[in-house]
Amino acid sequence: MRVGNCSGFYGDRFSAVREMLTGGPLDVLTGDYLAELTMLILGRDRLKDPSLGYARTFLRQMEDTLGLAHERGVRIVANAGGLNPAGLAGELRALAGRLGVPVRVAHVEGGQLPLDDGALTADAYLGGAGIAACLDAGADLVVTGRVTDAALVTGPAAAHFGWAPDAYDALAGAVVAGHVLECGAQATGGNHPFFRRYDVRRPGFPLAELHADGSAVITKHPGTGGAVDVSTVTAQLLYETRGARYAGPDATARLDTVRLTREGPDRVRIDGVRGEPPPRLLKAGITRLGGWRNEVVFVLTGLDVDAKARLVREQVEDAFARAGARPAEVRWELARTDRADAATQETASALLRLVVHDPDRRAVGRAVTGAAVELALASYPGFHVTAPPGRGDPYGVFEAVYVEPGAVTHTAVLPDGRRVPVPVSAPSTAPLRDVPEPPLPEPLPPGPVRRAPLGLVAGARSGDKGGDAHLGVWAETEAAWRWLAHTLTVERLRELLPETRPLPVTRHVLPNLRALNFTVTGLLGEGAAARARFDPQAKALGEWLRARHLDVPEALL
Repeated sequence: MRVGNCSGFYGDRFSAVREMLTGGPLDVLTGDYLAELTMLILGRDRLKDPSLGYARTFLRQMEDTLGLAHERGVRIVANAGGLNPAGLAGELRALAGRLGVPVRVAHVEGGQLPLDDGALTADAYLGGAGIAACLDAGADLVVTGRVTDAALVTGPAAAHFGWAPDAYDALAGAVVAGHVLECGAQATGGNHPFFRRYDVRRPGFPLAELHADGSAVITKHPGTGGAVDVSTVTAQLLYETRGARYAGPDATARLDTVRLTREGPDRVRIDGVRGEPPPRLLKAGITRLGGWRNEVVFVLTGLDVDAKARLVREQVEDAFARAGARPAEVRWELARTDRADAATQETASALLRLVVHDPDRRAVGRAVTGAAVELALASYPGFHVTAPPGRGDPYGVFEAVYVEPGAVTHTAVLPDGRRVPVPVSAPSTAPLRDVPEPPLPEPLPPGPVRRAPLGLVAGARSGDKGGDAHLGVWAETEAAWRWLAHTLTVERLRELLPETRPLPVTRHVLPNLRALNFTVTGLLGEGAAARARFDPQAKALGEWLRARHLDVPEALL
C-alpha cells in the first residue's frame, strides 16, 4: 500500500495535495494538521464561532482536488477535523454535492474530556481503529479529530492488510512509518542539518510503500525536490521522540530495533521494528489560556552595547517599581547581533528583548508600554524599538495528562451515517518503562584532536513537547558514533548548552540509529504558546548544539 503525506502542520504548502495526487501512484493520501499549538488556535476559533474548530485550509484544498482524488482512486485521511470533525465532514459532503463528485465521506469522533475551569480544549490521542472502521465501510474520505500522528497510517494499514488489534510488530512498523511521514518535507531534506547536500529549494513530500509485515520503504514521487536517504529518515525518526519506546494507543514501537537500509536513489527501507502492547493509559492534551503576554525589543546600536542594555533595564525596572505594577514574570535577553566597524546600521545593532507574562492584562499593558515609550527621549543614545509596544495578547499553555480509556469515547461515523463504537482499549497493555541502556561501542583509540564545531561530525534535530525540549543527535559513520556515544554525555551537554544546567536532562542511546536522544525538561516553560523563549518550540536547539566547539579527533575531521 502506497501512503503519501501532504501536510505536516496547519498552514503547510497549499499545493501539496495536488502535487501528491498528480506526481505518481498512491493508494492513500494523509494530512497532519494538528499540533499542541494548533489545538489552542482551533479552540479560540470555536469560541468565536461554535461551527468552526477545524482546519479551514483543508476544506479549500478539497475544493481544488476532490474530483482529482476520486478520478485517481486515492483515499484521503486527515486529522483536519480538529475539535469539530462532524462539522468538517458535513461541509465536505456539501462540497462534494456542489462539485458533483460521488465521494463517500466518514469521520471519527470522540476523545473529548470534560473541560475543567479555565480549560479551552481537552482531548485524548486516539489510535487508528476508528479510521480503519471507516475505510472498511467503503469511505473515500475520512476526517478525524485529535488522533496520534501515526494513526493516520496505522488506520489505513490495518484496514488494507486486515491486521488484528494485537498484531503489534506490524502495527509498530506502521507507527514508525507514520512518524516519518507526519512532518511532511522534514523527511525529504527539509530542515536537515546537512541541507547543503540536497536541493531543498522546494522539497517534495514523502510517501511510504507499506508491506503486510509492517516494513516500509520511504521514498517520494519522481522528479520532486529534496532527497530521501538514511540521514533524512534518521533525522525525522529522532524528531520529538525520547526513549527507545515510542508509545501510542495502537502499539508501542521499539525505536531501538529499527533498521534503516538504503535501497536505491531516494529509497530507504525500514524493517526489523518490534512492537509491544500500548500503555494502559491514554495520553491527553489540555490547552488553556495561561494569562497575558507583552514584548518590547529595544535596538542598541554602536558602542557601549552592554552599558546601554544595563541602563534601559534599570530604567524599566524603576518604572515598574514606581508604578507598583511589576508583571509576574519579567524576562530580559540581550542578543549581540552587532559587529564592530559595521558597514550597515542594522549589522551595527544588538537587540534587547523584554518579555512579560501575567494573569492580569493590565499588568502587561499600560504598565509595560508606558515604561518603554516614556524612555524615548530619556534613555540611551539612538533609542528606538523594533515595533510600537502593544496592549498585550493572551497566551496559551499545554498540559499533557494521562487518562483511563473508559473516560473517553471513540466513534466511527460511517458514510451511511451509522455510528459504530470503537474499543478504546487495546487487547492487552504493558507498563511504559525505559529500556536498560545498551552497551556503548568501543571508544576510539587516543589520537590528536582539534577544536571544532560538533556539527562537523554529527547531525541534530530538535523540537518541543509541551514545556520540554527534545534533542536527537546522530553520527553518520561508525567511527563518529564510537566517539559521540562516549563524548556527548548529559554533563557535556550541560556544558555546551548552559541554559540546560539547572534543568533535568535525560539521555537515551539508540545504537541502531547511531543516535542519542535527550529530553530537557522544562526548558520551554509553559510551552510554545507562551513564547517565553526566543525559539519557543526549540526548533533550533540542535543547531545551537552543533555550532558549539569541543575537542574532536582529527581522524573524524
